[in-house]
Amino acid sequence: MPLHPQAALMLELMAGIGKPFEESTPDEVRSMSASRDRGQAEPMHEVRNIDVDGVPARLYRPNAREGLGLLVFLHGGGWVIGDLDSHDNVCRSLANRSGHAVLSIGYRLAPEHPFPAGLTDSINATRWARANAASLGCDPDRLAIGGDSAGGNLAAVITQLAPVPLRFQLLVYPATDGRRGSQSHIDNGEGYFLTTAAMKWFSDHYLSGEAGTDTDPRVSPLLGDDAALRNSPPTLVITAEFDPLRDEGDEYAARLAALGVATSHVRFGGMFHGFFSMPEFLDDARSAHALAAQALKTALER
Repeated sequence: MPLHPQAALMLELMAGIGKPFEESTPDEVRSMSASRDRGQAEPMHEVRNIDVDGVPARLYRPNAREGLGLLVFLHGGGWVIGDLDSHDNVCRSLANRSGHAVLSIGYRLAPEHPFPAGLTDSINATRWARANAASLGCDPDRLAIGGDSAGGNLAAVITQLAPVPLRFQLLVYPATDGRRGSQSHIDNGEGYFLTTAAMKWFSDHYLSGEAGTDTDPRVSPLLGDDAALRNSPPTLVITAEFDPLRDEGDEYAARLAALGVATSHVRFGGMFHGFFSMPEFLDDARSAHALAAQALKTALER
């Protein structure tokens, strides 16, 4: 199908903002992202900044109930950009719509902190969330993990490593194959916000410490072994039609399903990478939030 008219308008508006990622420095891209008008924040019962063993985090509680389920959320941004503020709207939305708490993690970013620093922070934060859930008004036995793009990559890797029991996994257009060789990297490699050249820029920064490669399952979870994937909890994978990462997300969902994992996969036709973070402008983003929140609610209350 063609680009959704709302998506086409957003891409047109974004096209004139800043240089391409691959022609910029990480600091330039971060400054541009921080300057974006994020609109009015959605009301929330409680928002609290937390120090998770030296890693900044933010807790979102939609109500005063005790024993809430808890989603550990890992933001996207190519392991180079993004922070607690960039995904504040997403976390508020998921918490309010699911009725459960969200803990957003501000893991370290490359190239200052290349792989595996961000992954290590995310693993440790997930362990911390289970160990300290009760102090957050949450149930340690009702823990979920999720993220978008690079955050989806980290969530998938953590799920495979299984540092704690998980009830649910939310993967929004996850980066699952660092080799970047799928057909969608060819079909959607230019013109749809995230480009294949930008993905190489992000990946090169992430792996600049030479501690991992694009064939390491901790970098490319699609290459994880069957046993690791088979133990995944119920999973929702959301992908976008006009996204270089589309096929690797599709393949990850298909592989989980083939291994017997309860997997739902929804591809949003006419959408591009990043749409999930734009509910203020895109009807499909709001639909995707409702879908993700309901899946989270079902899994945590089962």
